[in-house]
Amino acid sequence: MKRKLLCGLLAAASLSLSAHGYRSSVPVQVDGGRIAGGYLESGVTYVPLRSLLGALGNWDIRWDAGAGRAVAASGSRHLTASPAEDTLTVNGRTLRGQVTLQDGTTYVPLRLVSEALGGSAEWDPYMEGAAVTSAESAYDAVELYWLSRIIYAESGAESLEGQIAVGSVVLNRVKSPDFPASVPGVIFDRKNGVQFEPVSNGTVYKTPSPSSLVAARRALDGEQPVGQALYFFAPALSQGTWITANRTYLRTIGCHRFYL
Repeated sequence: MKRKLLCGLLAAASLSLSAHGYRSSVPVQVDGGRIAGGYLESGVTYVPLRSLLGALGNWDIRWDAGAGRAVAASGSRHLTASPAEDTLTVNGRTLRGQVTLQDGTTYVPLRLVSEALGGSAEWDPYMEGAAVTSAESAYDAVELYWLSRIIYAESGAESLEGQIAVGSVVLNRVKSPDFPASVPGVIFDRKNGVQFEPVSNGTVYKTPSPSSLVAARRALDGEQPVGQALYFFAPALSQGTWITANRTYLRTIGCHRFYL
């Protein structure tokens, strides 16, 4: 009897979660920079409207108490979010999506707003969160996010040239058929063991410095201080036995030796 009662309670709890959705906090980044307050519910990522628009550019945002909605404007672009109607209106086009007001903060569906403003949103399994690339950005948000972090973790104390060189090695690997075809895929590649020490020690998750962000953008723009190099190591920290025995030396920048 007790077992039947327990099963009934579990089933009821399950139905309740299915009906109302299970909410969990998730990281969200816009054009390579993190914003706060994102959560996942029923497969949809929601974010504070003010945080999202703040990351997307120069938006003026206010709460229209009379109409019971958030109102935002940036140049010729206009947006309203109505919790009562569960609607978003962007430049005169009305879209349906859950809009909620929680403790004075307006939450909106991330993908719906991002795409309505001409950008894109995707799930980043390596971050276990959502990434937004704005319409104005010249760089893919996921690529910039991870490339700037591996550059910082591997060479944050190096010259700008040295940082760009590390970034270009990652991008050279993306282009090579011998490695995964994405920036995070290369960074977290474990086919022949962990490829980058920062993945093992966790420093790849640290917030990059401004110079590392600059280096990532310049590497993505095509700068290649070390040509088609696919490998590097720091002699002060590693013997690089396999690399020196099997790859062709190219040049040294700062603490790193680069190989084709």
